[in-house]
Amino acid sequence: MKILKVSIIIVIFLVGAASLILYGFYRYNNKETKTLTDASRKNIPGSFIKLSQGVTHYQLEGPDSAQVIILVHGFSVPYYIWDPTYDFLIKKGYRVLRYDMYGRGYSDRPDVPYNQDLYNTQILDLINQLKLGNKVNLAGVSFGGAVITNFTCSHPNLINKIILVDPVYEQKKPASPQCFTLYNEAVNSDERANGQTTDFLYPKNHPEWIKRYLPQMRFKGFRNALVSTMYNYHQDGKQSNTCLNNTGKNVLLIWGKADKTLSPRFADSIRSVLKVDFFPVDGAAHLPMIEKADTVNAKILSFLKG
Repeated sequence: MKILKVSIIIVIFLVGAASLILYGFYRYNNKETKTLTDASRKNIPGSFIKLSQGVTHYQLEGPDSAQVIILVHGFSVPYYIWDPTYDFLIKKGYRVLRYDMYGRGYSDRPDVPYNQDLYNTQILDLINQLKLGNKVNLAGVSFGGAVITNFTCSHPNLINKIILVDPVYEQKKPASPQCFTLYNEAVNSDERANGQTTDFLYPKNHPEWIKRYLPQMRFKGFRNALVSTMYNYHQDGKQSNTCLNNTGKNVLLIWGKADKTLSPRFADSIRSVLKVDFFPVDGAAHLPMIEKADTVNAKILSFLKG
């Protein structure tokens, strides 16, 4: 009996010690120390608008009467991922909107499931509240490609043309419990930031990329938004692209030939069910609209005018 009591005490001690170590590790690595407020947004470039699920950070430029194109970023890099395309299309006379998805950049981090409904609602709210009309063009990169594909399936009457850049084909719920993934994101936040450069074929050409990524990580809710998306946003490539095909929209599919984040083989899977204008890009990885901006911008312009 005494041996059993001693064993229980030892187990309790070890569990407690391990918990303290894990908590200490979490506190040391946790970068989320700030809360997004009007004050923290005061000197941030761009504009802010209150939507149904929270405040959204955005930029909108170009003539009021011009054709509209909305640029949707990927899984975690905010709207600056579209810098070259945004500037180019404005100069060409388009009305261009780009925004930070909920949980990213300087948009709110609502404590809700980050599922298709949330992302669809954000786009719909932006179209309605900014009075963008009922025939906008959509461009999405990576995860943003999945978002605009599913939005178009839900609201085909609002959309004119679609541009997919290295889009996510499928996204499945992780096997590990969500709390484990949250902890892992907290203690490996440097890995999350540093890993963004793997989207480039030549990372050394973009030395500022990690530095630009870090500020959003300091605001509470960023990590939860990413993890919630992993567990609540389910993407079935065949199903969603078949649905998009049935809408009859003109689709431009752009893919960096050297993409290691999302293999170019997914382009073949998409093209097996979706009629597209396919544009593979030499000398580029996951972000061809940055690495080969002139080439990709020229193609986008031709597609929009066609």
